[in-house]
Amino acid sequence: MDVVIGVDVGTGSARAGVFSLEGKKLASCVVATRSWRPQNDFIQQSSADIWEAVCKSVRTAMTELAGKTPVVRGIGFDATCSLVVLDGKGEPLSVDPQGAPEQDVILWADHRAMKEAAEINAGTYDVLRYVGGVISPEMETPKLLWLKRNMPETFVRAGYFFDLPDYLTWRATGADSRSCCSTVCKWTYLAHDKGWDDSYFEAIGLGELVEEKYRRIGDMVRPLGEVVGNGLSSAAAEDLGLTAGIPVGVSAIDAHAGGIGVLGAASGDTLDDKALNRSLALIGGTSSCHMVVSQDARYVDGIWGPYSEAMLPGMWLNEAGQSAVGSLVDFVITTHAQGPALAETAKAENRTVYEVLNERLAILEQNTLPGSLTAEFHVLPDFHGNRSPHADPTLKGMVSGLGLSATLDDLAKLYLATIQALAYGTRDIIRALNAKGYAIDTIFATGGGTKNPVFLREHANATGCRILLPQEPDAVLLGSAILGAVAGNVYDDMRSAMSQMARIGSEIAPDARTKRYHDAKFSVFQSMHQEQLRHRDLMREALAS
Repeated sequence: MDVVIGVDVGTGSARAGVFSLEGKKLASCVVATRSWRPQNDFIQQSSADIWEAVCKSVRTAMTELAGKTPVVRGIGFDATCSLVVLDGKGEPLSVDPQGAPEQDVILWADHRAMKEAAEINAGTYDVLRYVGGVISPEMETPKLLWLKRNMPETFVRAGYFFDLPDYLTWRATGADSRSCCSTVCKWTYLAHDKGWDDSYFEAIGLGELVEEKYRRIGDMVRPLGEVVGNGLSSAAAEDLGLTAGIPVGVSAIDAHAGGIGVLGAASGDTLDDKALNRSLALIGGTSSCHMVVSQDARYVDGIWGPYSEAMLPGMWLNEAGQSAVGSLVDFVITTHAQGPALAETAKAENRTVYEVLNERLAILEQNTLPGSLTAEFHVLPDFHGNRSPHADPTLKGMVSGLGLSATLDDLAKLYLATIQALAYGTRDIIRALNAKGYAIDTIFATGGGTKNPVFLREHANATGCRILLPQEPDAVLLGSAILGAVAGNVYDDMRSAMSQMARIGSEIAPDARTKRYHDAKFSVFQSMHQEQLRHRDLMREALAS
């Protein structure tokens, strides 16, 4: 039985999936990983802990196929775009200001480099054209600059600065190549020019990277669909419980792997550019990413990209997103006065809190327009800043419509309004993309939120787009498995593998009756953003006087 393996490292866990060559998941395993939050805006992890979780997840998943003699044709890796810092021998260097051992990973969501990002954005650097005009503190060059300024000894001692997906392929093969996906999207590598911009690094204060010819961040950058090194090393094979020499695919960022895992179903057996122009991949989780691809480079203010070769060979990628999605919904629920009681009820009934709230919403919505309980209740979801399309990490969340009541029904309405706000954020992103040449009318959705029918309903109704769900719900894992399949020559190229291994499972169509309601609420959503900016200016003037 020939199989391929996909490995996905998310914010809180490592997952492994074993797939048939047709894209059917045969076995899987999830292993939790650790995070530390030493102070506000600092989130750290351990690469050793992550690798151990990866190995355990792969070994456990493979035991489910014991007796079926699976032959692994290839393996692919994806992970969050987190910064891994190692010394010249490949040992971890702490990124914790107090030197906590083994904490050598600055998580993607870590915002310690806000000042450095702001300084970079004040410049007129050409590379900013390829990140929507504004670099994010979640990207790697601001974090490197923070590290140099605040932990100079660590910066000097570092022998490797890895994006987490590239760290995984390095651990798997020993080969120090980097992926176009991570270096283009998070490090300012210019794949269309096949190189780095020396002037940018020199101007922002990282000139030593230029002098050393980018040895520590990647002097060999390869596109998705290629093979890393000579396959799985003996040491890694022993760790993973696999056979040495298995082809390892060039890695991807987790959201991009999700795009690979769903967009293959955009147009049947052949993945054509016209269908791609109408399609958006929504990968939801703690945060969310919105992925679209085109033949030409499209510059969209506030939306990352255009990125050359970052997801599909020969195509340009635009990447939008929301910094807090699942984490925001959880925050709203757990911090509400009814949160603890709701959690106890859900536990006693062996259900999730979302199922309990959805059931209550169904009762409250009887004989009303779906979603209309929030006519006087509005949320701006930028509690962790706005990634797209405003690219402003300093924005804050807003809630309008609170009263002197904190019942379960009040929580249900706040929960619904929060989900709607996230959907309006997606609508705002689609509006910006369509203004630059896309014609998006279809959302391919995967991730945690897609398990919630209210989340799906509100996104379809708020955006006016049909939502297609993949047959394989673990589309991120499938995307990594596709990378492994191409590396193992199961398929000739990425498009072939995507179209053959991805399938549509179900469709959610927008309810036309709700259009006027959501048009009005979206107008309120936009007004709340403008009002926050106006309030900010008023207070700055007051403090300056």
